[in-house]
Amino acid sequence: QVQLLESGGGLVQAGGSLRLSCAASGRTISSYNMGWFRQAPGKEREFVAAISRSDVTRNYADSVKGRFTISRDNAKNTVYLQMNSLKPEDTAVYYCAADTIWIGASQDYDYWGQGTQVTVSS
Repeated sequence: QVQLLESGGGLVQAGGSLRLSCAASGRTISSYNMGWFRQAPGKEREFVAAISRSDVTRNYADSVKGRFTISRDNAKNTVYLQMNSLKPEDTAVYYCAADTIWIGASQDYDYWGQGTQVTVSS
């Protein structure tokens, strides 16, 4: 099994940037397709971005396209989410997820981290 640990969350003003990291342990992430999801208070968890094992495919939710970038460094066993031009509506707990099968925006990933809080003030 792979264990996932998110970091990099925090409080930022609107228009600012944050970079989230998802560090994997137990298995190399080169075997996994990775996704980022978020859940705002009182809302359902939603898809943010996904990246395939070989980094051939990257998908984004329409709400973050052009502002967020997902990337991976298999040598560091880490996946990143660079978030620019942040908006108050980006406030949420952000989770990374892993699956050996490419499922893109589906929430059926096998492995999940505990999440990191991102708060964007107006």
